[in-house]
Amino acid sequence: MRELALHLLDIAENSVAADAKTIRIEICEDISRDRLSMKVEDDGKGMTEEMVQRVTDPFVTSRTTRKVGLGLPLLKEAAEACNGSLTITSKVGKGTSVYVDFQRSHIDRMPLGDIATTFLNLLIAHPPIHFIFRYMIGEKEFYLDDETIKSELQGVSMTEPVVLTFLRNFFESGIHSIQTVA
Repeated sequence: MRELALHLLDIAENSVAADAKTIRIEICEDISRDRLSMKVEDDGKGMTEEMVQRVTDPFVTSRTTRKVGLGLPLLKEAAEACNGSLTITSKVGKGTSVYVDFQRSHIDRMPLGDIATTFLNLLIAHPPIHFIFRYMIGEKEFYLDDETIKSELQGVSMTEPVVLTFLRNFFESGIHSIQTVA
């Protein structure tokens, strides 16, 4: 994967596959400490401690469609190459949290990528799931709890063209507004 947004998408899709009802995605750029961190938390099936220990092995996956799972191993390797780390905590029946941290200014850190499109794709691809998105740069924050939007739509599909246009503009302008101060 060439950008961190795609890693977030991959982890969130793992959460969907684990039957999560709520998925929280948080990105934090701490300029003063030169750190970039990302966290995806869910309330899905969770994993045993043994599986947590093995999940960063590229030849371990819970999927039946292929024999390898490269998302987390590649992300862990990318973080460690940039003076960072990847931590996974999970409890069976309670959910999973994936936290990754990078040196923000490291020359080898892949770009964040198109966060707005990543958030939008997750939101419209999985309407029953409760998504909470939070992106912070220093003191500035973009926050969205999708229950507010779903409540306002009163059953109108998020894939309606006017709704899609609104959501895309909302994500892009909200994220752009905090990135321009960084």
